Parts: sequence; structure tokens; C-alpha cells
Amino acid sequence: MATAMQDWFSTCIVDDRTTMLTEPFVNSYVRANIWHLTGRDADLLVDTGMGICPLAPEIATPEGKPLLVVATHIHLDHVGSLHEFPWRAGPSMSAAQFESMDDAATYAYMFHDLEGAVSKLPAPGWKSADYRIPPAPLTRTLGEGDVIDLGDRQFRVLHLPGHSPDSIALFDESDGLFFSGDAIYDDTLIDSLPDSDRCAYVNTMQRLLDLPVRIGHGGHGPSFDGNRMREIARAYIEQAGDI
Repeated sequence: MATAMQDWFSTCIVDDRTTMLTEPFVNSYVRANIWHLTGRDADLLVDTGMGICPLAPEIATPEGKPLLVVATHIHLDHVGSLHEFPWRAGPSMSAAQFESMDDAATYAYMFHDLEGAVSKLPAPGWKSADYRIPPAPLTRTLGEGDVIDLGDRQFRVLHLPGHSPDSIALFDESDGLFFSGDAIYDDTLIDSLPDSDRCAYVNTMQRLLDLPVRIGHGGHGPSFDGNRMREIARAYIEQAGDI
């Protein structure tokens, strides 16, 4: 059996409670940020990357401490390793699709013939054409207004469609910490997928203009503060008005 690379993930310590992981050898188009936040009673993992190599061994959580894993939407670069974790949450809108992880729902088929899918093979004989995402039925579904409680901090779930119809984000209303998934991030926004909706995306951006974000951690690109988030949102709204 082929052995996966030991250094498939890169790790960046953001602060004393937050770690970001990425997959540096994956094509930048599907190279997503994975966020691990420690809480008092439970830890939080936001998104799980492509699932090409096992993610769970990379997540340091004390034995017996719960780890809630949240998928911000069902696209391949955010749900690939979701099946590795027992406590799985994701958007209620797409909950049924997590039970099959159908290629059409995840867009996994796009990776099969993506030029430069990886810059280094994760294992001898690995081929992107063989890429599949195992089913990962949700143990908790999330919708607008739901709360994730880690004991010492709570996150409000926001439904922010546009990039995808099921996109959700997590917002700590007391601290301004925002895990935005692909609803907004500081890089080229994708709004041309078959299930993207530019009108819905504009509405999401308008909503974000009033969100009191202190620091945002997105599904791609660098983290951003509230001012930068509003710049990104305004630029998208203006661009949409020109189309």
C-alpha cells in the first residue's frame, strides 16, 4: 500500500488559540485554509481540505476533549477529510448531499483532469483521476442563527450564499472573530460555478458591510480585518453593478 507524504500539510500558528493548516502541494485553485481553534470545553476545526492525505493526525486535541468539525460548504476543497472526524457539522441546506459526497455536489470531478493538480505526488502512483471523497453524514446541521458553544466562546452561524447556495460562516459576536469560509476572503472570489449566484453574493456582501468584524479568517488567502473586509465587499458590489 502506498504511503502518503508526511509533510503534506503546512502549519502556521496564528495566535495562542488558533492554528492554520494548508496543503502547499495542491493547485492554488483548490488550496484552502483549514482553521483549528481551541476552546475551553471543545475545540473547533473549520473545513478539512482536499482529503488527499489524512488530516486527523495533524490536529492536536487533548485526549477526551471534543472536536467539532464544521464544513462551511460542500465543495471538494473544504470537505475532503470530513469523514475522518466523528463530530461533523455542516449546512442544513446540503445535509443530504454529505451522505453521498456525490462528485456533482462537491465538484470533485473538476479535480480529475485539473492541469497541475498537485506539484508533488502524495504517494507513488497517485493520480488525480482516482480522486474521490468518502461520504461523511453530518451529526449536526447548521443554519442561520444557530450557535456553536465552545464553553468560553460562542459562534453564531450566518447563512451567506453566493459562492455556493449553502455557504455558512461563523461569527463570535462578543469578540469579532469571523470564520468566513468562501463567503468572503482576501483573494479572487469565485462566483462562476454552476451553483454560484451573483445576485445572492451581492446581498451577502451588503450584509457583511455592517458586520463588526475584528479579524476574519477565510477559506482562502490571508486573514483580514474589518476594514479590509468592507473593501472587498464594496469592490464586489461595484463590480457586480457594472456587469
